[in-house]
Amino acid sequence: MARSKPPEGPPWDLPLAEAPLAFVDLEMSGLDVENDRVLEVAIFVERGGVVIDSLVSLVRPEPFAYGAGEIHGIPEDELRLAPTFAELAPRIRELLEGAVFVAHGSRWDLAFLAREAQLAEIELPLGHYLDTLTLSRRAFHMTTHSLDALAKELGIDRGRAHRAEADVVVLRALFRKCIEVLGAGSPRELFGVRIAERVIRDEVKAACLEAMARKVPLGLTYRPSGKKPEDLRFMVTAVQDEPSRIIGYDVSSRARRELRGERIVAVSPLDRA
Repeated sequence: MARSKPPEGPPWDLPLAEAPLAFVDLEMSGLDVENDRVLEVAIFVERGGVVIDSLVSLVRPEPFAYGAGEIHGIPEDELRLAPTFAELAPRIRELLEGAVFVAHGSRWDLAFLAREAQLAEIELPLGHYLDTLTLSRRAFHMTTHSLDALAKELGIDRGRAHRAEADVVVLRALFRKCIEVLGAGSPRELFGVRIAERVIRDEVKAACLEAMARKVPLGLTYRPSGKKPEDLRFMVTAVQDEPSRIIGYDVSSRARRELRGERIVAVSPLDRA
């Protein structure tokens, strides 16, 4: 569950169309990682938008535990007939190995998987990840970024809410809409979208430095706090670190601006004129 940079090479440095992405959703008996248990798991591994492998299964906790039925709606009698996490763990490990982990509110899924793996005495490849909650907060201006709200606002078919398979279907569609806005070329570039840490994405900083060196305007999309994104044709005059600031002026208005680096959503090719 590290936030250090992912290891060099695949899958993180592959083009997004080639990188294996493991979209994950869990249903749990509650939100207490130490005492609640995973009741359902769905993992879809895709490459280039095509599912190449998957697992959807109820999970029987041992000792048996049941909770949050009013949310997930999993029948208790079906749960008693399901395989245990220990029985599913080798298959889960196979799906996650070598793929980029993607979830919505990833820390919960990772924490519960780590706890279940610990109880089952098995290791799972749980390290670096992408979180569509973080990506959507940078890409879209909305009052709430729950999976339900995002699906409604973005026109994604919700299906049966709070069941793992249906949530993964929404998750995959949401991910595609995020990358349309963010314009990233690889998983590593998406990993650079880290709002709380106020970190400018490496490729955004590089584009700003190049535009400043060549003294040409840069097309960029900027989303101020609490406001919708704005498209700017921006002349960069300084790039500042700690805190990250891109300083310059809007070509159309000639108004001086200081842009927070982490709030630059996307950059377009440099003006070659």
